[in-house]
Amino acid sequence: MKNNNKARRVACMIGLWICVFTASAQPPIIKAVMDSTRILIGHQTQIRLEVAANKNQPLQIPVITDTLMNGVEVLDISKIDTTDLGNDRIQLKYRYLITSFDSALYLLPPFKVIAGEDTAYSEALALNVSTYQVDTSKQFYDIKGIIQPEFVWADYFSLILGIILGLILIAAIIFVIYRLANSKPILFFNREEPYIPPHTRAILGLDEVKTQKLWQTGKVKEYHSDITDILRKYIDERFEIPALEMTSGEILDKIKGYSDADTSYDNLKQILILADFVKFAKYNPLSDENELSLMNAYLFVNNTKKEEVPEEELKIEN
Repeated sequence: MKNNNKARRVACMIGLWICVFTASAQPPIIKAVMDSTRILIGHQTQIRLEVAANKNQPLQIPVITDTLMNGVEVLDISKIDTTDLGNDRIQLKYRYLITSFDSALYLLPPFKVIAGEDTAYSEALALNVSTYQVDTSKQFYDIKGIIQPEFVWADYFSLILGIILGLILIAAIIFVIYRLANSKPILFFNREEPYIPPHTRAILGLDEVKTQKLWQTGKVKEYHSDITDILRKYIDERFEIPALEMTSGEILDKIKGYSDADTSYDNLKQILILADFVKFAKYNPLSDENELSLMNAYLFVNNTKKEEVPEEELKIEN
């Protein structure tokens, strides 16, 4: 009985050793499957490869670049997916995406894998590439010309709006630059300044000359020039005489023709003649003479001013 058990143990050990040896000596296996064996010209299909081999064994798998054979092109090769099968075996999976642009029946060569001294081949595959069926019973026509689409304003609305806004912006920039270059206000509707009568402006000007005390600080020429300039502007506006462009003698000759200035003619004459002496003859007047010119200027303006009737009173009288 003991001998029988011992014989069984030996037989089991020998069987296990044979199985292990057989497993370690298994050759590689390669399997190729095509998703569709019939395609139309230009369509695509996939070839899926599965390779089983021993671990840590030199393995050479098929290396394909852009064509499987003449007429069959490779568009893409996926990454290899590795799976551990146990018993010191691994499985490799990957795929080829192929197409063809010639109608024919293609007999694809088997794929080959080499593991050490062992070589395995996959089964051969066939790919039938067919073309489109053409109905020859119907009449053929030439290729139609290019058809122009119907013009629709709505399709160009955003473009037209953009162009209009761009032109408005450019015009606004040019307008602003022009107004600034000519020292003009950008906006037309500026606040209207209140009207100041000529005699009022003249009196304000003489008040400023009096405050500056020019002749007292040695600026005699500036003092008399400021007085005569104020009077020339006043005469220009009050009597409509272009006094700014006339000599002192011409101004006096013109003033004689106005009865409103009769009583103040001598006052104006004293101012203009003394100012000419100071400016052209470098005459240095006395203090009383300087004071007299300013006083006569006040008298001339006050005696010749034109009293203006307010608009409200004119409306009442009418």
